[in-house]
Amino acid sequence: MIGISFVLSHAAMASLSNILLMFCLLNLLAFPVSVHSAGEVPINVTKHFSFYNFSFSNNPRLVHDMKLLGSAKFSNEKGALQIPNESEEDIRHQAGRGIYSFPIRLLDPSTKTPASFQTTFSFQMNNSTASEQAAYGGSGLTFIIVPDEFTVGRPGPWLGMLNDACENDYKAVAVEFDTRKNPEFGDLNNNHVGINLGTIVSTKVINVSDVGLSLNDGSVHRAWITYDGPQRRMDIRLGRANQEDYDYPPKPLFSESMDLSPFLNEYMFVGFSASTGNHTQIHNILSWNFTSTSQAFLRLPSSETCQGKILLENSTASTEVPPTSHKSSKNEPPRSFLIFVAAVALALALFLGFYFISKHRRNAAKLNTSVEAELHMPRPPNKPRRFAFSQLSSSTRSFSEIELLGSDNRGEYYRGKLSNGSQVAVKRFSAQFLSTHGSDKKRLLKEIKGVSHVRHPNLLLVRGWCQDNHEIMVVYDFVPNGSLDKWLFGAGVLPWTRRFKVIKDVADGLSFLHTKQLAHKNLKCSSVFLDVNFRAVLGDFGFVLMGAESKHFESQVCQGADVFEFGVLVLEVIAGRVRDEKEEGNPEERNLLDYAWNLHQIDEKVKLVDRRMGSLINLEQAIRVLEIGLLCTLNENKGRPSMEQVVEFLLNMDKPIPELPRTRPVALFPYNSANTGLCNAYSCTF
Repeated sequence: MIGISFVLSHAAMASLSNILLMFCLLNLLAFPVSVHSAGEVPINVTKHFSFYNFSFSNNPRLVHDMKLLGSAKFSNEKGALQIPNESEEDIRHQAGRGIYSFPIRLLDPSTKTPASFQTTFSFQMNNSTASEQAAYGGSGLTFIIVPDEFTVGRPGPWLGMLNDACENDYKAVAVEFDTRKNPEFGDLNNNHVGINLGTIVSTKVINVSDVGLSLNDGSVHRAWITYDGPQRRMDIRLGRANQEDYDYPPKPLFSESMDLSPFLNEYMFVGFSASTGNHTQIHNILSWNFTSTSQAFLRLPSSETCQGKILLENSTASTEVPPTSHKSSKNEPPRSFLIFVAAVALALALFLGFYFISKHRRNAAKLNTSVEAELHMPRPPNKPRRFAFSQLSSSTRSFSEIELLGSDNRGEYYRGKLSNGSQVAVKRFSAQFLSTHGSDKKRLLKEIKGVSHVRHPNLLLVRGWCQDNHEIMVVYDFVPNGSLDKWLFGAGVLPWTRRFKVIKDVADGLSFLHTKQLAHKNLKCSSVFLDVNFRAVLGDFGFVLMGAESKHFESQVCQGADVFEFGVLVLEVIAGRVRDEKEEGNPEERNLLDYAWNLHQIDEKVKLVDRRMGSLINLEQAIRVLEIGLLCTLNENKGRPSMEQVVEFLLNMDKPIPELPRTRPVALFPYNSANTGLCNAYSCTF
C-alpha cells in the first residue's frame, strides 16, 4: 500500500492545530452542524445467496446466477462447479473462474469501511496425472474477490487470479488453497493456505499440515472465511467432511487483523478461480454460501411540502410590516458572522504561510514515499517492476568491467544476478545518449513501460527499469547464447536452416510488436538474441528514435524504419557479413545494401549467399528470402510491405511476392548503412 505523508515542523504543527481548534469552536458557536445531513439514517445492507450444490436439476437459474470463464464447467454428475473442464482433451496449463453474476457491495466509499462477510464452501481436489506424479498435485484453488467478471488469470502458479493485463493497482483479494510449492511466490510447502492482497505473492501463509489436513488427498473439505469489516479482522477455519456433516473446527487456522479496504472497490464480484500447470488436478466446488453486511445511509423524505412552504411565506409577508426605524439594524451583518469571517481569514493566512514554507519538504517526502513503496511492493517474479540503483549496482558488481557484455552508441550492457538468483542483462543508457536523445525522459520511461508489458515468444522479456541518480536503465532476461552477430560474424558457421528460422522468428516478433502500436527502433544483429533452443528473440529496444526530435515524426516513421532495418538484417543473415565493411574487401562491395541491389540488377544475387554454408543450402529458398529483404528496403510509398505481409511471404513460400524493380529507386538522401540509428530519416521512409 502506498502512503503519502505531509511533513511539517513541530512548531508549525502546534500552531496549525491551535488555529484549527479556534476555527472549529467559533464555527460551532456561529453555525451548529450535525454529523450527518438531516434525513439520513444509518442502516445495514445485507446480501445473501446459497448454492446447496451446482446441479441444474436443483438450480434452474444456475446459468444466470453464476458466470463461468476460461476452462470451467458445471458437472451435473457430481453437482459441482469444476475447474478445469475435465472433458477437454488436454487440461494442462488451464485456468478458469466461476463468479457470482451480480456485484456485491463490499466498501462504504464515504467512510472507507469494508463490509463484513461470511462465506463457507465445500471443495474436493482430485489428481488426474499419472500415478507416479499424483503426489505433486496441480496448482490450487482460490476464493477470490475481484473488480470485474471478465478477467481470466494466468494458469500454473498464478492460480487463475491475475494476469499480465492487470495493472499494478488492480484491486483483488484471494484466499488460496495451494497444493504446489512455488518459492518465488512465497509458498511455504505444497499444502498451505495463503492470503493474497492485490498480488499473487501471499501476504500471509499458513501450513495446513499443522492441523492434520491434506488438501489434495481426495477428501471433501469445508472452509469457513469470516471477515469483520469495522474491526478489520479475518478468521479462516478448515475442516474435513464427515459423511453429510462438517465438523466446525474449534480453533481457527488463521485469525488476525487485516485491512482489506485498500484492495476493494465499492462493488466487487466474488467467486472461485483455479489453474493447472504441467501437473493437473480437478478442483470441484460442491456447495457455497455467502452473506455480506455493509453500512449505508438511508435518506428519508423531508416533512416539508411545497404547499406548506407557500402558505407560510404568504402568511409571513402579510403580517410583517418593516419599521423604518430599524432599517439600518436589519442591514447590519450578525455579530457571529463577523467573528466567523475574521477567524476564517486569519486561519487562511496562517495556513497559506505554513503551506508555502513546507511545500518543498512535502513534495520530497511524497516522492520518496511513493518511490520507496513502489520498490518494495511484493510482485510476482515475471511482473515488470521498478528497480533501485543500488539493486542493479549490487547485481552487476558495481557495473564491473568483468560483467560488461557489450556496448553501442546508446549505452552499455552488463550481466547481473538479482537477489533471488535470476540472471539478467542490464542496459545502462549513456549520459551522452540521455542528454542528446533522451531529453524527454518521461516519454522514454513511458515507452520502456509500454514494451515491458508486451509478451511474445520472440520478444525478450523486460524485467523492469530503473530511474534513479539521474540514470535510466532497462533490465532484460539474460540469454546465455548471446546475440546473433556473434554467431554470424564469428568463427562458427550457422547452417541455412537455422538462419531461415532466425529470420522467421524476428519477423514474427516484429509483426506482433507493430500490432501493439509499438516499434523496436534499434533493429540490428546485435539486438537479436538466441536462446538455448536457438530461437531468436528481439531485445535491446531503442524506445526512442535517434535523430528524431519530433515525436510526431517518430510516430510516423518508426514502424516503417523497422521494416527497412529488417530488410538489411535479412541481407546480413544471408551474406554472413556486416552491413558496412569500412576497410576490408572490394570498395564496390563494402556497402552490403548497395552491393545486393547491384547483384540484383545483373541477376547474380546468388553471389551474395554465404559460401561458408557449403552445399547444404536451399538456394531457391535463400534467393526468395533475399528478394523479400530487398522489398523491405524500397521506399515506403514505392512497394515496401508491412511486417504482417512479410510474415505471410515467409510462411507461404509458394505465394508469389511483388516484382522488384530492376534498379534501386532513386533516394532523396543517400542511405549510409553504417548509421544504425537513423536510416529512418532517409529515403527509406518516403
